[in-house]
Amino acid sequence: MKLRNALGAIAGSVGATVLTNRALTSRADDFSPFLDGDQGSYRWRGFDIAYAEYGDRETQDLLLFHGLNVAASGHEYWQVVEDLAEEYHVIVPDLPGFGHSDRPPLLYSASLYETFLRDAIEDLADDEPTVVAAGLSGAYAGAAAEEIAVDELVLIAPTASTMSSERRVWLRALLRSPVVGEGLFNLVVSKPSIRYFNADHGYYDLGNLPDTLLDYEWLTAHQEGARFAPASFVSGFLDPERDLTDLLAAVDVPVTLVWGRNAEVSPLSDGRELAESVDARLVVFDQAKLLPHAEHPDQFVDTICGEVEATE
Repeated sequence: MKLRNALGAIAGSVGATVLTNRALTSRADDFSPFLDGDQGSYRWRGFDIAYAEYGDRETQDLLLFHGLNVAASGHEYWQVVEDLAEEYHVIVPDLPGFGHSDRPPLLYSASLYETFLRDAIEDLADDEPTVVAAGLSGAYAGAAAEEIAVDELVLIAPTASTMSSERRVWLRALLRSPVVGEGLFNLVVSKPSIRYFNADHGYYDLGNLPDTLLDYEWLTAHQEGARFAPASFVSGFLDPERDLTDLLAAVDVPVTLVWGRNAEVSPLSDGRELAESVDARLVVFDQAKLLPHAEHPDQFVDTICGEVEATE
């Protein structure tokens, strides 16, 4: 009898999880791009890659690559794209597995994203572009700049080491599983959870996170296939093999590092050490964590346009 009761409880729990997952998916149907630029897409190795485009195509190309997290997409640049488009032809792709790009159930890896950034820079830019990249994408951009010509790298709190010092196969497999994994992922990307992570290491002042943006992050994290790329992220499979210092030391273009003074994940001490090691310009934003471009858009635009000197 006890075994029967236990099995019944498990079956009921699984059934409830299935129903909850379906309900959340149905609520996430209306998923329109957050960025209101010209919407485009191109085919890359079986993926349809979505991007938003701003500005005059005759001006210098500026590619903005978003960082990686459970609700990532090019929307993180929403505060700066319009002003940057006054000086540049701005292109903002959604990385494979995120945003409005395809999200097939692949085993996503750092090498996939390194290859994507290299190819996207060549595919989307007509000439040598300025490349902006945040977080892990900063490491991928550094790897790309070893192989292809870019004019400059602007990296926002770049890192090559994130969630774990080792790759955890069991965690990736758990999050990829069809019922339990989807249920766990839905807990991680609930609105309270997304708000918590933004407050913990994204924003210095959570008042700079509007409700419309929070709603969008919830929507993008509840699309079909949304958990597969983040499953590789949180289990350490998106961390590059090479050290970030080695990657950037091999790059023969100007490098600007943008850092929030109040960052605790990827602290400013890492930025100072990296800037000294690779002879990069370091621009520090006060009252900012990992999203200085979202909290201080005017200062960020001035930095990209070369109007801000190194601050440290």
